[in-house]
Amino acid sequence: MPSLAQMADAVLRTADGREKTALSRKLAAQWREARATGARPEIGHADPPMHPARPAAPELLSPRDVPRRRPGSPDGRIALLHAVAHIELNAVDLHWDIIARFTDVAMPIGFYDDWVKAADEESKHFNLMCDCLEAAGSHYGALPAHAGMWRAAEDTAEDFMGRLAVVPMVLEARGLDVTPGMIEVFRKAKADQAVAALETIYAEEVAHVAYGSKWFHFLCGRHEMDPKDAFHELVQRYFHSPLKPPFNEEKRAEAGLPPDFYWPLAVAD
Repeated sequence: MPSLAQMADAVLRTADGREKTALSRKLAAQWREARATGARPEIGHADPPMHPARPAAPELLSPRDVPRRRPGSPDGRIALLHAVAHIELNAVDLHWDIIARFTDVAMPIGFYDDWVKAADEESKHFNLMCDCLEAAGSHYGALPAHAGMWRAAEDTAEDFMGRLAVVPMVLEARGLDVTPGMIEVFRKAKADQAVAALETIYAEEVAHVAYGSKWFHFLCGRHEMDPKDAFHELVQRYFHSPLKPPFNEEKRAEAGLPPDFYWPLAVAD
């Protein structure tokens, strides 16, 4: 069995979205099976690429150049599904990347259990979105997508705590804020498959934010840092805009994010 870092690197170097997520899910299952026996598989080391392999499509555009479509129309709902699929594919890479990139920091085995599980679930989420797109007569890659999704990974490539602060505790927490509205869009359109897929994503993303919070607090304890102060400093350093309310305070609290972490970083209404 290859080391976990080698597994992560292999996913990052697989370009096609369906192939990437199939490999991700296969390797996650291998990890779970080994752990179920009580084994502690080797974490190892890797030299992950700065940019993960990606398919030729979608075309990646600057955020301001991505066409805006109203979700009230069928084309608008396809565009929304496509955008979520793109986010989920980036999340697959982000979660394997945090495993491969920071092996120089000694972490408990539970850290790796959590992020393998998160990567596996993000792989499932990407496939759910692709299934919805294909049922609507489209596919991932049919529309342009946001080129800036990997920026948080680039900015925090040498800062483990910065990665935890910005990716799960800011970007994924934002998903908790906006997903209920997306579910309502598809519920009004009687798009039951998309509603079910988004409800699965919404339920499972809470744990991903919680993993970020848990391990961020763990590292703050190790380094005798105040978690709230450290979070504010790192988000201001690496995240390039204020946080935007409204916030889903209930789900954020469930994920271990109290209001005094994010409200001081918010833009005024």
